[in-house]
Amino acid sequence: MNRRQKYRLRSASDREVIRAVEPGAVYVDRETGEEFRVVGKTLPLAPSPSQLPWSVENLRLCGCSLEQLVPRDLNDCPNCGRRLPAIER
Repeated sequence: MNRRQKYRLRSASDREVIRAVEPGAVYVDRETGEEFRVVGKTLPLAPSPSQLPWSVENLRLCGCSLEQLVPRDLNDCPNCGRRLPAIER
């Protein structure tokens, strides 16, 4: 269970990172030395059973009549509660 909210952080040179942040902490890019600033929250919002941020690569369709998008790392659909089929590669 992911209890901490993840945020998208961006530096002045448009380098980005996604991570959970602590209030009042300063995050710096190792390569450029620039300070990161929070530009938004990622989905799913905490608390969530998924550890993956929502993106095209990390989502799949549930397969039930609701046809909702579900993170790839879940075994059960959070929308209908049904067991998800195995991921085809």
